[in-house]
Amino acid sequence: MSDAAQPSPEAPVTVFLLDDHEVVRRGLRDLLEAEPDITVVGEAGTAEQALARGPALRPDVAVLDVRLPDGDGIAVCRELRSRMPDLACLMLTSFDDEDALLDAIMAGAAGYVLKQIKGSDLVSAVRTVATGQSMLDPATTARLMHSLRDPEAVKEPHDARLAALTERERAVLDLIGDGLTNRQIAKRLYLSEKTVKNHISRLLGKLGVERRVQAAVIAAQVHEDTPPPPAGPAGRP
Repeated sequence: MSDAAQPSPEAPVTVFLLDDHEVVRRGLRDLLEAEPDITVVGEAGTAEQALARGPALRPDVAVLDVRLPDGDGIAVCRELRSRMPDLACLMLTSFDDEDALLDAIMAGAAGYVLKQIKGSDLVSAVRTVATGQSMLDPATTARLMHSLRDPEAVKEPHDARLAALTERERAVLDLIGDGLTNRQIAKRLYLSEKTVKNHISRLLGKLGVERRVQAAVIAAQVHEDTPPPPAGPAGRP
């Protein structure tokens, strides 16, 4: 393995753990700290604790449980990465959930693995995402990509639904497709987060979908189907 994929003991990978089960956190800590090139710098049992502790610790990698008593690890991933863009988030769950995988990807997660993973493979996954690479469960990812490419998955032309959106709602949809959080969208469009949430609620209804991530997929597909603008005169865009 190359030096880039195998951090040295002199510069260990720092890891933050989020899981609502203390036994799981202890097991993860013992597993990771047995490695000379990995150091666990902190842990949390709730989303609230993770958002309070994580940014102060500035870890290289956050191992986040997807299902939490006060929220979910995907929302934590999105929020932590809005504060620490270089953070690599590795989602850990016992659920083989395609929707959760797509949500994780849209939230900027670098990896998504099931809790059934072998200890040695989890350690490798932490090292992999720490180097900026992606570590997604292959079987789940393959099924997800197949479902997204299934032409039967889209029952109504996008244009018909997009025509009902206001100019502001279309702008919000485009930014959702770019993976921005509500806070980032509010800042970009000079709106309050509450106003952004209201726009998202309305555009979801107009698009006929229930989940933000479904709107993101539509935005991405529309972007792919939109031809580039014609080139202007030389020296002009």
